[in-house]
Amino acid sequence: MEGMLEVSYIVLCENDARITLSLADLLENEKVARAIKSEFAKGLRNVSLASPDTAEVVIQTDKTVHTFRASKNDFADLLELAEEDARRNKRLKKGCEGVELVDITTPEA
Repeated sequence: MEGMLEVSYIVLCENDARITLSLADLLENEKVARAIKSEFAKGLRNVSLASPDTAEVVIQTDKTVHTFRASKNDFADLLELAEEDARRNKRLKKGCEGVELVDITTPEA
């Protein structure tokens, strides 16, 4: 195979967070409900909050997506190449040990 691949990855750290809450659970929280009512229902009395569907709210650590180019011949080694790119560019700090591939694309010529 000839050509190049553009590989996107993120650096994984020990203290990364990912919490998924249902909207109903969020609205049941007294502090959240009070904040919503004070912001959007000022001066109204006997107001209740409800969620008609099962929507979810995701709280997660913001990550920077890094990219590099590799040969299509190196497809089997992309994860190792991403780790090497992160080490070379000093993106692996204390507590950040690995990488996760996000996207692999073929760039336009």
